[in-house]
Amino acid sequence: MELQQLRYVVAVADTGGFTRAAERCHVVQSALSHQIGKLERELGARLFDRTSRRVRPTRAGEAFLPAARATLAAAERARAEVAAATGEVRGRLAIGSIPTVAAVNLPAALKEFHDTYPQVRISLAVGASENLVRAVAEGTYDLALLGVPAGFRAEKVRERVLVRDRHLAVLPPDHPLVGTGETDLARLAEETFVDFAAGTAARAQSEEAFAAAGLRRTVGFEVSSMDFMADLVRAGLGVALLPSTFAPRLPGLATVRIADGPSREERLVWPRTRPSPAAAAFLHSLGVTPDEEEGEGEEDGAAPAG
Repeated sequence: MELQQLRYVVAVADTGGFTRAAERCHVVQSALSHQIGKLERELGARLFDRTSRRVRPTRAGEAFLPAARATLAAAERARAEVAAATGEVRGRLAIGSIPTVAAVNLPAALKEFHDTYPQVRISLAVGASENLVRAVAEGTYDLALLGVPAGFRAEKVRERVLVRDRHLAVLPPDHPLVGTGETDLARLAEETFVDFAAGTAARAQSEEAFAAAGLRRTVGFEVSSMDFMADLVRAGLGVALLPSTFAPRLPGLATVRIADGPSREERLVWPRTRPSPAAAAFLHSLGVTPDEEEGEGEEDGAAPAG
């Protein structure tokens, strides 16, 4: 069994076809198909069901893929460790982030890191905080930036609180509350809300604040995209609650302070296991020691890093 064969199998599973997998691996399709067929004969099982419309893993293929991915990751990690021992940081850096991150200027931080370590392959994926924590714990991401309520528990990872922030009411420019300076949850409970999906950490920040005040609100629109949320608010279909460090970035909208509004913590999380050389270097660039104990970071209103 060769590493190249494992790469081909993973590529077919990821792309859903032999042609796209061959393009991704920069080989001709016949060579890729031959190597996968050779591996299947060695294993004594078919790894993919092939039809004219789609290719998908068989039960044996589903069982094989996690080990194949782990083997490839281990081989890449080994190469990165050898390079680090000679003074070169290389390999991959996989980062997860919420879409409303504000504590770190992520584009600037990644640009500086890329300029310093050009041999590192950087990837970034945006997602919900609870999913990002799980992905970091499982090793899918090297680190992640979260936005969560203060009581949120990030299991099986190390973490640092980067900043605490309060929410603002985000309103269409012609809303009656614009220009009042400040409102409260009781007044906002009269509005229809645009928010993230129920059960997410992003939604929980607002839900917990209304529950603590003994109030109910109506969420008429559930979204996963910040742009779509902003469009719905601009159209006058609802209002939103967003962190004060992020809300001003949305053009064409007004904001109002909330006397008893929700708050959130932005946290950086990374695995409990020793990070890769690339991940360790990026953590250091953010002022984090990879093996530090979980602790407090910045205070309310701290200046964004990066």
